[in-house]
This record gives sequence, structure tokens and C-alpha cells, in this order.
Amino acid sequence: MTLDSLDRDQLTAFLTEQQEAYAALRQAGLKLDITRGKPSAEQLDLSTELLTTPLDDHLSDGVDVRNYGGGTGLPELRAIFAELLGVPVEQLIAGNNASLAMMHDAITFAMLHGTPDSPAPWKDGPVKFLCPAPGYDRHFAICEHLGIEMITIDMLADGPDMAAVREHVADPAVKGIWIVPTYSNPTGAVVSEEVAAELAALETAAPDFRIFWDNAYAVHDLTDEHVVTADILGACAASGRPNRPLLFASTSKITLAGSGVSFLGASSENIAWYLSHTAIRTIGPDKVNQLRHARFLRSPQGVLDLMARHREILRPKFDTVLRILSERLGPHGVATWTEPRGGYFVSLDVVDGTASRVVELAKQAGIALTPAGASFPYGRDPRDRNIRIAPSFPPLDELTRAMEGLSTCVLLAAAEKALDR
Repeated sequence: MTLDSLDRDQLTAFLTEQQEAYAALRQAGLKLDITRGKPSAEQLDLSTELLTTPLDDHLSDGVDVRNYGGGTGLPELRAIFAELLGVPVEQLIAGNNASLAMMHDAITFAMLHGTPDSPAPWKDGPVKFLCPAPGYDRHFAICEHLGIEMITIDMLADGPDMAAVREHVADPAVKGIWIVPTYSNPTGAVVSEEVAAELAALETAAPDFRIFWDNAYAVHDLTDEHVVTADILGACAASGRPNRPLLFASTSKITLAGSGVSFLGASSENIAWYLSHTAIRTIGPDKVNQLRHARFLRSPQGVLDLMARHREILRPKFDTVLRILSERLGPHGVATWTEPRGGYFVSLDVVDGTASRVVELAKQAGIALTPAGASFPYGRDPRDRNIRIAPSFPPLDELTRAMEGLSTCVLLAAAEKALDR
């Protein structure tokens, strides 16, 4: 029975039952962590061969990869990911291990120097960003660190709330929007072709408005169906705004998370702009690592084949999360959750006003969760209801125990809230 259907005596009895279950949970002495979407050791083992890939000639396109230079990255690796990302190879840069660093650099360059379309450096006036939420906390951290005001808008099943986007881009201080287009972090939403086209065609007060298109999960399917991301570069070019999008991706959750390769796709003018600034801060990326990746992955199909092996490891974990949520929480009407077709997260919405309480209860029971509100700008969830679940890293038995414990905490917090009304 749902909690809403219980009278006060029944709610009191239910609360007592959950308090007893929680007491037993605390006595179990758990030490479990489902905070961040890191690949498991088993997934990382799939790419161990990277460390022994032969590099006898060290040459790529006639260039010795052990030496300086090559700011755009190796052509053969760019060709593999250009096809996967839907970007012309000449408009794709391969960098070092973190696409987050490329995003940080792009915004920093714009703040200090402006973009090709900027009348002045962004720092010379107020700067605001649209932040679809629930969203990626590290995107928001970049804005907060650089003093960029964040405007929260809803992330819907097909992309950001475009009515809110249209309203806010009338402000010339709004310089950009963060979007994870495929299997959004943490909801698993996929931006539709229609929404992508509308983003491309937007009339914005800022001539240098930018779409930060973080395609982190472009090939991270959890089903046999491969979802192709909307072509934001093509859509923007067709709308006469080729400089609007900056597309980011990486191999961080494909090969070795800490030793991967990042990518930036953009218009030719934006690529030249970005390279003009990176030429000051670096004499070239780690081309030895890029060559290792090119020879290990071999082709776009080689990437998809590797991701199918990742899927074999990840799918049972997501199935376990969804099964426990359905069995433990579904009958009581105290939560809703996403059922993603890909990506690394499940987004759980509990009873309004209880997410912080759930996270604290879990912490006291030895279960580490991402802080409540982490998926919102400034860490503030206006409804205090969202919790991001990251199933990838722990072994299946630990994940099962963590989800069972989390469910107990959700039920206890919901019962407390119901009796407070």
C-alpha cells in the first residue's frame, strides 16, 4: 500500500517497522560507496592491452610521436572518433586524458580573451550560463569557480526545457548552456533532433552564445540499440551559426579512465581560436598515448565492440538497481526513478524535502552517496528530492547491499515526513 493511503496509526506502525530495519542496517557495519560514476576494475581490465601495445616505429603520418608538436592530435585516432562523434576529422582535436580540462580551458579562454564572435572578453561584463538540472556537478563547479552565474532550468526527457531557454537567452549576459546530449548525467535523457535544431536556430541576445555539448556517453549504450547523438555541429552550420557549438568527448569510460584521450569538435574558426590559446600553454598532447589508443582500438567498430564488453559488465548492475527500487520502493509510492538506456547513472527522486535526510541516514549506516543537491547548480535542489545513483564501480554484491540499505533509508525518511504533515 502507498504511504498516502495509510491512516495515522498505520503510518506509525510503518515508521516503527522502518526504524527497526534501519537499526539492523546500522548494526551491519557496512562500508559501501556508490558516489561517483567510475569504471570498475573489471571494466578497466578490458583495456590492459593498451599498456603492451607495440609502438615499434613510433611514427604517425611521418611524425615521431615521442617528440614535441602535433597540437591537433594524431590523424588516425581523430579519424576513428570523428566517425563515432559525427564530426569532420579536420574539425576534431585530440588532446590529453580529460575532456573536462578542455571545457575548463575553453571557458577560461573566453573569459580572458573572448571568442571569435565576442565584442569583448567575457570577463568584461556579467556572464551567465544556463544549467539544465539534474545535471553534471563538475560542469557547475567550473562556472562557480570562475564566477559565472548559473541559471537552473529543467532537463526534460528530450533535452533542456526550451521555453525556459528561449526566455533566458534574451539576456545578453547569457553566454552559454551546458548539455550532455546522450544519456545525460544523471537522468539518462537523450536530446532529440527537434530540440537540437531549436538550440541551433535560437535567436540569442549574445552574439557569442555557446553550446557546451559534452557528449561523454556517445557510445555507452546499456541495450543492443546504439543511440546516435543529434548532429549539433551540422544543425548550427545549417542555421548560419557554425561557431555556436563546442563538442567534447573522451575515452575516459572506454579505455583507462585516468589515461585516456579527450576530443574537441567545433567549426574551423573555433578550432583555430582554441589552438591559438593552447599553443601558449602546451607544446602538444601526449601523442604516444594517442598512438597506443589508435592501434588498440583500430576502428570505429573496434570501439563499439569494446563497449559491448563494457555493457556485459554494466547491464547486470543497472538491472539490480532498478529491480531493488521497484521491489522496495515501488509499492509504497515514495519515489520515482529513471530507467536509462545508456550512460552511467540512475536518477532517483524521493519524497520532496527528504533527499538530504536520506543521504545522512545512509552515511550513518556506512553507505556513501553523492550529496543531495549535487546535480543542481550551487548544490541546491529546490525540492530536496534528487539523489544520483552510480552503479558502475562497486562489485555486484556490494551494490546490492548498498541499494537495499538505500531503500530502507528512503522508506524511513518518507515515513518520518508523512507523520510530520
